[in-house]
Amino acid sequence: MGTRDPDGGRTSGGDSTPDSQQGYRAGFACLIGRPNAGKSTLTNALVGQKVAITSSKPQTTRHTIRGIATTLTAQLILVDTPGLHKPRTLLGERLNDLVRETLLQVDVIGFCLPADQRIGPGDTFIAKELAELRRVRRRPVVAIATKADAVDRDRVAEHLIAIDQLGDWDAIIPCSAVSGEQVEEVRDVLSSYLPKSPQLYPDGVLTDEPEAIMIAELVREAALEGVRDELPHSLAVVVEEMVPREGRPEDNPLLDVRVNVFVERPSQKAIVIGRGGSRLREVGTNSRKAIEALLGQKVFLDLHVKVAKDWQRDPKQLQRLGF
Repeated sequence: MGTRDPDGGRTSGGDSTPDSQQGYRAGFACLIGRPNAGKSTLTNALVGQKVAITSSKPQTTRHTIRGIATTLTAQLILVDTPGLHKPRTLLGERLNDLVRETLLQVDVIGFCLPADQRIGPGDTFIAKELAELRRVRRRPVVAIATKADAVDRDRVAEHLIAIDQLGDWDAIIPCSAVSGEQVEEVRDVLSSYLPKSPQLYPDGVLTDEPEAIMIAELVREAALEGVRDELPHSLAVVVEEMVPREGRPEDNPLLDVRVNVFVERPSQKAIVIGRGGSRLREVGTNSRKAIEALLGQKVFLDLHVKVAKDWQRDPKQLQRLGF
């Protein structure tokens, strides 16, 4: 994630920082929280465009997706992680390891605690993890009361007091990623803890996530809508092929995208496909629109649903599916 000089700033191959970047800050922030705490929605709001999938189902993020928010004074690179949780499978253990590894590498941590839910055992578990992390390696932690639009002012105030009592935070701030309330303030507070550094990514770059990963996540998001609670953990998506259609005019290209959706059991395959293929067609239509918006061109999406028996517990299959 970049090297640092002994004073805490990033080194840049010997080049001095240009005058226009004097006092500029750039670095990495991690949004952490229990599943469905609003981390992905906040990432998208801070960046100003969809770079992380969101879903009403918890535990939908599998990859650390970086969203990049660039302003005149700072560049905040957001690392979105899976929610920390008590693991029940090998996949769950790997996701938790991924979070801890990420926390050790970032400059500032945003701890998301949704205002529409009481502080619970999951939040206490994460607060203890963060306290332990701060003992090992000092990292500023900003507590963010997400989903502030979902409750009244009194409930927000009550929630902020509960957050304050939960641990020792460098700052506490409420916000709503849906309404946009206080999103800029969250960005500015997180950015204030970044090291002085020139920009790490050029203007206009919103994520460094490969297109194939982004496409897989968009398909996965569409597949998760309206399905049973157990399915999110059993769903993996792999982009097998992306090739331009031959013989198309230059001003009207078409990209052929072949995607495999993996589930663990035949009964889950039936859920994803739906009666007469109705659900799969809906998933294809919704994800194709999102993919075309992402890529800025027409796409022919070829979706296939396959069974990979108990892949969450099988190291070989986990590796094959990118975990």
